[in-house]
Amino acid sequence: MRLGWGLVRNIVVTSVIDAVVEDLKEQVLSRELAPNAALTEAEVAARYDVARATAKAAIERLVAEKVLVRRNHKTARVVQLGPIDVRDIYNTRIYLESEVLRRLAARRDVPEAARAANAEIAALWQQGSWNIVGPDMRFHSALIDSLGSDRTSSAYASLAFEVKLCMAQLQGSQRLSPQIIVAEHAKILDLITSGEAEASASLLDEHLARARELLAGALGGEPGPEAFLPSSALPAPTSA
Repeated sequence: MRLGWGLVRNIVVTSVIDAVVEDLKEQVLSRELAPNAALTEAEVAARYDVARATAKAAIERLVAEKVLVRRNHKTARVVQLGPIDVRDIYNTRIYLESEVLRRLAARRDVPEAARAANAEIAALWQQGSWNIVGPDMRFHSALIDSLGSDRTSSAYASLAFEVKLCMAQLQGSQRLSPQIIVAEHAKILDLITSGEAEASASLLDEHLARARELLAGALGGEPGPEAFLPSSALPAPTSA
């Protein structure tokens, strides 16, 4: 039986779609595309001088990756995260990352990429910069990837954009101290090195819960008590 090879098939070049998707993601992270902003196929096609089919495919990818949302077949809009979204995203991180830390501590395995990322955060902090979203994500991703499980890394990567968007919103308001981030990252690595599985998971919970509640508060929610607890990775203040 012959297949219908005589029919004309429309093929969209994948690399063009990838380029459009990545650029639009950067615009969402930088807030050039504001939360809840509408994005149509016609606008994307005109902005990048690409075919409507390419624009449509890029928008569909962004919807699938939760960068855009589309309800009831209406125009796609930039995702707008609220306190409920933030808590769900960060709790999912805690569930996944804490178990990975336990397993890394069991074999006392600290990836050099995590140390390098934390050193980069420290250098930026010393320069007075709060723009640490990139190295912060590289720190956590390095720990996940060092487990050596493609499926675990893939599951974590599916959260990556939402996590970056959360962090960009929080650190843009300068609520989360790079000093605390560097200190807690360093202590987590020390606990993994010494094989202290539960202690490393507990500190990770503290680390992410603080960010979760600060961000929830920044987005209009009522921050939980975790937002105001002093970091256990820093020396306790001495009384005068």
